[in-house]
Parts: sequence; structure tokens; C-alpha cells
Amino acid sequence: MIRALTILPAGSWATATHSVTLDYDRRYRRRLRFVSDQGAEILLDLPEAIHIRGGDALALEDGTCAEIRAAAEALLEITAPSADALIRLAWHLGNRHLSVQFLEGTLRILDDHVIAGMVQQLGGTAVQITAPFDPEGGAYHSHG
Repeated sequence: MIRALTILPAGSWATATHSVTLDYDRRYRRRLRFVSDQGAEILLDLPEAIHIRGGDALALEDGTCAEIRAAAEALLEITAPSADALIRLAWHLGNRHLSVQFLEGTLRILDDHVIAGMVQQLGGTAVQITAPFDPEGGAYHSHG
């Protein structure tokens, strides 16, 4: 098993020997055992949990890298008739402590039928999609 001890931010590494496809939950960890897309067993062993983003890489103890790929997940893509309405929806999502990905004119959250109903009740639209999820890290969460 190869240990991964450091996260290399996207753009700071050149080539990867391995790739690892992980969903959002598995990309916010301190310690995790998994198998790369090529079959190598890897142990993520960090001093603290951090949000690993798609495009980052794991620096492996053997001197190679493993590219992190964000897995496609069941999401809600939320839109509203105006920027003000979208801001209001963002406030309601944050008030419920949901992880939110901010895109131009769109919010994305993990699929939740109760929240979809709330969004519609507040005048927004929530469409189920499948895509990688990379939410905002928040003021108290660091990125590798």
C-alpha cells in the first residue's frame, strides 16, 4: 500500500501515475484507504482533514502522484428568476448548513427532495442532474 502524505493543488503538478475518482464526501478526509483507478492501494494519511478538489493530486511516498477526479453525483441545480431571488435561495440553503457550489446564475447542492420542494415554494427551480460536486469550502475550511 502506498501512502499519500501531501495534497498538491491543481496546477502545481505535471504528471500523475495514478488517478483516483472520489465523491465529495470522500474528498474531505484526513485518513482514507482506497484503490486507484489503476488498481493501486493507497492510504491517505494527512495531519488534518481538508477539502481535496478535483484536479488536485496526492503526492505519494514513492515519488509519484495520483490525480484526484471528482466523481459525478446526484445533484440539484437551482436557478431563480432574478439575481435577488437566487441570493435569497442561497441564504436559505446556508441557513440549513448545506454545502453549496456556486456557479454563474446557478447553485448546486446534493440531491434532496425536501430542499427541492422548499426551493420551488420560494419561487426557484430545482432540476436533478448528475455532475461532479465541488462546493464552497467555507471560512473555516482550508483547501490543500
